[in-house]
Amino acid sequence: MVLPLDPGLRAGGGGSADAGADAVPARAAGSWLSRRRAVVRAGLPRTGLAVVCGVLLALSFPPYGAWPLSLVAVAGLSLLTYRRTPRQAAWTGFAFGAPFLIWLLAWLTVIGADAWLLLAVFESLFLALMAAGLAVVSRLPGWPVWTACLWVAQEWARDRVPLGGFPWGRLAFANTSSPFTPLAALGGAPLVTFAVALGGALLAAAALALRTGARTRSGRAKALGAVAFALAAGLVGYAVPLPTAGTTAGGPAQADVAIIQGNVPHAGMDFLGRPMQVLQNHVRATDALAARVAAGKAEQPQLVIWPENSSDVDPYTTPEAYNAIQQAVDTIKAPILVGALVDGPDPQHVQNEGIVWAPSNSATPGPGAHYTKQHPVPFGEYVPFRAVLSKYITRLQRVARDFAPGTRTGILQVGPARIGDVICFEVAYDGIVTDAVDKGGRVLVVQTNNATYEHTDQPDQQFAMSRLRAVEHGRAVLIAATSGISAVIEPDGSVQQRTKLATAAEIESTVPLRDPLTLADRVGAAPEWTLAVLGLLAVAAGVATAGRRRADERETTPTKGPVRDGQQH
Repeated sequence: MVLPLDPGLRAGGGGSADAGADAVPARAAGSWLSRRRAVVRAGLPRTGLAVVCGVLLALSFPPYGAWPLSLVAVAGLSLLTYRRTPRQAAWTGFAFGAPFLIWLLAWLTVIGADAWLLLAVFESLFLALMAAGLAVVSRLPGWPVWTACLWVAQEWARDRVPLGGFPWGRLAFANTSSPFTPLAALGGAPLVTFAVALGGALLAAAALALRTGARTRSGRAKALGAVAFALAAGLVGYAVPLPTAGTTAGGPAQADVAIIQGNVPHAGMDFLGRPMQVLQNHVRATDALAARVAAGKAEQPQLVIWPENSSDVDPYTTPEAYNAIQQAVDTIKAPILVGALVDGPDPQHVQNEGIVWAPSNSATPGPGAHYTKQHPVPFGEYVPFRAVLSKYITRLQRVARDFAPGTRTGILQVGPARIGDVICFEVAYDGIVTDAVDKGGRVLVVQTNNATYEHTDQPDQQFAMSRLRAVEHGRAVLIAATSGISAVIEPDGSVQQRTKLATAAEIESTVPLRDPLTLADRVGAAPEWTLAVLGLLAVAAGVATAGRRRADERETTPTKGPVRDGQQH
């Protein structure tokens, strides 16, 4: 900011030279402070509105699920950053992002308030950078399109860095049961985000047109046009077909499945209780299902899904656990996908696995093919920079051994079904789920353990992600959770069955097995990269345009020279 010269410096004279030398800096300092206070006071309403918009965006996510608020929040941020300076807009973006993410990620308080606030504040920096870009592109023709591209670019970066990224809070995950949802089948979660952001930005453009030209025909026409395009962005999804029937190209068209939710002793960080307790819960629930099948009260399942951590001890090294699982498999007379932590490649590592366990009368009884989780969670399943950080953060010692990441996609044959297995938070990452479908998964399985976050919003937020994946890939999604939410989701995203939290439960269902790939599967990450790059190019164009404009202004501004004989030179 360039401040006008203090009047005392222009006037000269008045008092001794020493007195003037002392007074001028004091007056200049006072003037600067007063002006800074005035700037801060003037910006408070804008900051307050940004906070409100951030809270509205948080309310658009589960468990509240008020998805139209995501449009309102995007429109609000677009208006607050419209033709502001990048610095002003960056602060507005941070004031928007911090309350949004603090609210959304409140479930992390289970781990610690420091982890919750640090992650929320750090992730808010991505939104601050995006907001600075919004201010730049708001001076370009077609700025609502570039605004939507920048939302995709922001999510692209946040989904990948640092330490593999953290995809929570994507606009698409607030719109898993909205008119925008079917667009996932065309371009995945990034296309849903783009459409939502475009709709919000167009609503902002309509508001601006009304504000500047409400009494003119052209102003009203611009506003109506922006609203019409916003409606089109939302309604176009209804034209996307979402087939749900099973196909036979890769095997049977359907499979009878059972999902076991055995429950845990208690929620929180120490959900496991005593060793073998969680495993015994799942064995008992499976035995109860087998008894109902034998009595003719339930259909014989062709495969059974147990959740992540359903075996709370390594079944390979614990004979009691091995025998308990084999007994349950033989009793139900169907293969079980078991979730277990097993010893890793060295004493410092463990592996989070889904293991196919076959009955004793099969060709290859016992544990067989397995999938190892590819994306362990930083600070939850492994500690980055352990040698340094553990000296200062003693709580990290609770993660006694790091999880070793897997290197293969989770394609497993379980009974008649070729499944694509993903474990817990992996459902949030586009590439992992897409690979599972591209490499032959005919139904998606999400093995998860949400018991740590049982009494928080996290299970509902993760459940919503699974609904989007069903539409994106045209696959039924089977969720098996230790204590909920377990569910069967149809390929069109509709929920066939779901369980309650903190209960033992069992789901039986006949699910379609599908082979065709959606357009989103075929194009992969291309839409995301394209939209993100377009957003960044728009920022570069905006910066270049602003630079040329400033240069033109300098050239056209007359230079004031010394005045001689009444003439300026």
